[in-house]
Amino acid sequence: MPFTGQANATIDAQSRLAIPAKFRNRTADSDGNSWYCVPWPKTGALRLYTESMYEQLFTAGRRNPSLTPDEDQAELDVILHSVTEQVNMDANNRIRLPAWQLETLKLPTDVIVLGAGDRIEIRPREQWEASFSERLDKMAALASMLAKRDGVS
Repeated sequence: MPFTGQANATIDAQSRLAIPAKFRNRTADSDGNSWYCVPWPKTGALRLYTESMYEQLFTAGRRNPSLTPDEDQAELDVILHSVTEQVNMDANNRIRLPAWQLETLKLPTDVIVLGAGDRIEIRPREQWEASFSERLDKMAALASMLAKRDGVS
């Protein structure tokens, strides 16, 4: 089931984030206790994937599994997997975000949790709110561009 919607949240002094119920409930039947946290510097976001989705995307992304991948694949593998951290939800539905990821992205304590289909994203709330109208205005153009790129009419 895709993650949709958005919710305001706060990262506490111990780097914990309570996963909003609207997102938690989408994982209740599967593996909602374990997430993979991937920093995405271009957007200043943390991407959270459920354990099963991360494994599914990892497997799908391996075109030709090999002990000797080409240099580009090997470099992507080491960068992506070295910055990805597995985090687990506690009894209060919180995850402890890796402090080094928060520091690297300079994420503030006031964040917004966004549904992004196969994942949720954690972004600075103020920045998201300031750019929301502009992003909404670009939605149709982006959908059209991607459809053309993918050969869909």
